[in-house]
Amino acid sequence: MLITLKERVYIQMNKSFLSFNKDLSKVRTNRISPDLLDNVYIDYYGTSTALTQLSNIIVEQNNILKITLFDVSIKEIVEKTIINSNLGLNPVSTNSCIRIPVPALTESRRKEFIKIINHEAEHARVSIRNIRREANDRIKRLLKKKEITQDIARELKQNIQQNTNLFIKKINDITIIKEKELLII
Repeated sequence: MLITLKERVYIQMNKSFLSFNKDLSKVRTNRISPDLLDNVYIDYYGTSTALTQLSNIIVEQNNILKITLFDVSIKEIVEKTIINSNLGLNPVSTNSCIRIPVPALTESRRKEFIKIINHEAEHARVSIRNIRREANDRIKRLLKKKEITQDIARELKQNIQQNTNLFIKKINDITIIKEKELLII
């Protein structure tokens, strides 16, 4: 029971952290990456499908993403979806592929990205704290039912707090690194 609760809390916190880390990787800094289009979904025959599953996306030159669609008939839908995705990108269509010139980051855009990063970081910290609260509530219920002792409850709470501190520190560290990347011109 004890090991499983500790493990469950750690796994949930780690999943929350990994999700935050993945979301942060999509915020572009000075390097462009195909990951920029990971959150673009296309209505493909009635099913919302990730653009990455419908195409091959590569970095062409330093500031151009090249999308080669597996099904050319959806090219117009892809273009409209990219334009409406709030990424600030304007695709240019050629015969069999779509090229997306990615503009250099302006100072205001950098500040906007920093706000987004800080918002995502706070969301991740709240998620970690919610996992802690749920685990502590579970410990209280177990203690009330006399399934665990006071000493074991105290040990569990300490372990949960250590994990909480660990993951919040990781979130803060990654946020600082990403902010520094954005500020480098």
